[in-house]
Amino acid sequence: MPEVVVIGGGVTGIQASLDLANHGITVHLIERQPSIGGHMSQLDKTFPTNDCSMCILSPKMVDVIRHPGIRVYSCSEVERVEGEEGDFSVTIRKNPRYIREDLCNGCGDCIQVCPVEVYNEFDAGVGTRKAIYKPNPQSIPDIVIKDPVHCVECGLCYDACLLDAVKKKEEPVLIEVHASSIIVATGYSVFDPGRKKQLRYLEYPDVITTLEFERLINASGPTGGQIRRLSDGKKPKSVVFVQCVGSRDMSIDRPWCSCVCCMASIKNAILLLEKSPETDVTICYMDIRSYGKGYEEFRERAEAAGVKFLRGIPGEVSGDRGAMSLIVENSETGEVKDLKPELIVLAVGIGPSLQADEISEKLGISREASGFFKSLHDAMDIVKTNRPGIYIAGTAVAPKDIPDCVAVAGAAAMHSFIGLMRD
Repeated sequence: MPEVVVIGGGVTGIQASLDLANHGITVHLIERQPSIGGHMSQLDKTFPTNDCSMCILSPKMVDVIRHPGIRVYSCSEVERVEGEEGDFSVTIRKNPRYIREDLCNGCGDCIQVCPVEVYNEFDAGVGTRKAIYKPNPQSIPDIVIKDPVHCVECGLCYDACLLDAVKKKEEPVLIEVHASSIIVATGYSVFDPGRKKQLRYLEYPDVITTLEFERLINASGPTGGQIRRLSDGKKPKSVVFVQCVGSRDMSIDRPWCSCVCCMASIKNAILLLEKSPETDVTICYMDIRSYGKGYEEFRERAEAAGVKFLRGIPGEVSGDRGAMSLIVENSETGEVKDLKPELIVLAVGIGPSLQADEISEKLGISREASGFFKSLHDAMDIVKTNRPGIYIAGTAVAPKDIPDCVAVAGAAAMHSFIGLMRD
């Protein structure tokens, strides 16, 4: 039976895996994190319909783990790739989870007794997690992972687990699989706004990122969906969204548009007003890029709901932590405004995966000057690479929204399938 390796378990990798497996292809899905789902699993809603993100993604995640034709390798990464189209040999490095995956049933008894609380990556640092934990409430696979860096070896998790599924020691395992083709869907990284010192990110607790806001507004997040200031836990009376942080900025060598930021901020502004109609909400922008189906109508809906659109980007966040100030020139009228937000949300741009350079070297595929993987042709061969049999999809290629990621995942899967039939 023909086999394909898919690198990356976000929505793009998930869709490509399902498309191939439903055509009778055996798929090896490799994901670095303890759970598949990627960034989409962190979101509250999706634009422009405001449908629940996990209501769309979770059934696909379950389909993947239950599909007899898909083998999921979580906590794993590609060690090396050899061979050519039709006969690739892929070595997978499965990193320790310190859990017996065949025994753990995800009950969470070990999590309840763990005394250690640390930064929660899934909640973008807004919330905390234990040293033994599930990445998110709907993790797939539905098992825990032990963090050896922060575990103090108190022994409580060993006693709490009636199945003896918690390990004290575990070594990485190398697994070799053979595949006719490879699909790279390694996703993106989020811009670190700390590089823009004038925005006072991490210096002022009430300057947060889009992703942190997503976790605050999410019902499964650390505040149960309530928007609170991180400084004092109070509900903000005024919120300003600042666009293009880490996008379209030549001063930091990031000239590209990140594609999703405008609509993500509009979506969050609408959700904020639905929860708290009395809040003053302003979006400071360069240009609103509402290019997709229903996107411009979504922007009009936001305006009708009371979201203020101010064409101008503030130079810096000034004032002090308790009384922030944003000086903004309205580039349409020339009027200078002094905004006094109680919460500032930075619409951080997206860039290449942090592992893109490593993946590029191991697979022998080219990258753009921006760092994203390079396709053979931006219009005609958007999923093919310079190495036959290796395809790219989703935000590994360029910034894309979720519908585009799903569409391109299908294109990559079908190119791979056609190649298999040709062989």
